[in-house]
Amino acid sequence: MKGLADFINYSTSNTGVSVSEHASEIAIFGSASEGFSQKNINCSIAESLERFRPVARRALENGIRVRGYVSMIIGCPYDGPTSPMKVAEVVEGLLDLGCYEVSLGDTNGVGTPGTIGTLVNYLIKDRGITAEKLAAHFHDTYGQAIVNCLVALEAGIRTFDSSVAGLGGCPYSKGATGNVATEDLVYFLEGTGVKTNVDMDKIVEIGDWISKQLGRRNESKVGTALMARRRSDGSRL
Repeated sequence: MKGLADFINYSTSNTGVSVSEHASEIAIFGSASEGFSQKNINCSIAESLERFRPVARRALENGIRVRGYVSMIIGCPYDGPTSPMKVAEVVEGLLDLGCYEVSLGDTNGVGTPGTIGTLVNYLIKDRGITAEKLAAHFHDTYGQAIVNCLVALEAGIRTFDSSVAGLGGCPYSKGATGNVATEDLVYFLEGTGVKTNVDMDKIVEIGDWISKQLGRRNESKVGTALMARRRSDGSRL
């Protein structure tokens, strides 16, 4: 709440525009795992939702949309497998707070088409949560992110979080990598006939550039392949 209040006060005093023009939305991050909730934000799941309540209310009162996130939707390094029922309870709690959308986070990338399919079908078919209210946030630790995106897409989800060059990770899960690479996600979606309006040339260039700036390997298979082709024949992507 203090961070949001400081932001609103700063925006009101210094930017000359309304708060909602300065920032269109904020995000609140919950967890479907008690162990991870304690490690990440030092409180229980129930306590986290109560902490989010005044934050969401204040944001909405100022014309700022609120997006919710649920981490550890499939499994947790502390608590083991996550129950779809627990995920549903947290998703519903965030929606009740006024979140326009809740992103399902396979934070450590342990999900498979089977477990992701079971979860999204439970949320949509059994709990009646509309696909339009859900987003997918899949890490690629075990190389399953793209196929998991396909499962979510087939279930009706149309919003996917990604990171250029697959940047990111999870400090609480040893070996966890970043989100599905934006380049790979765009290539996959366009290949299935989904229009993304993303410039593949530009996003691949950015992924190549940021990887060099950070001195780390580009985790995008599509980005790496297309840049290699460009360098070999001097062509556009």
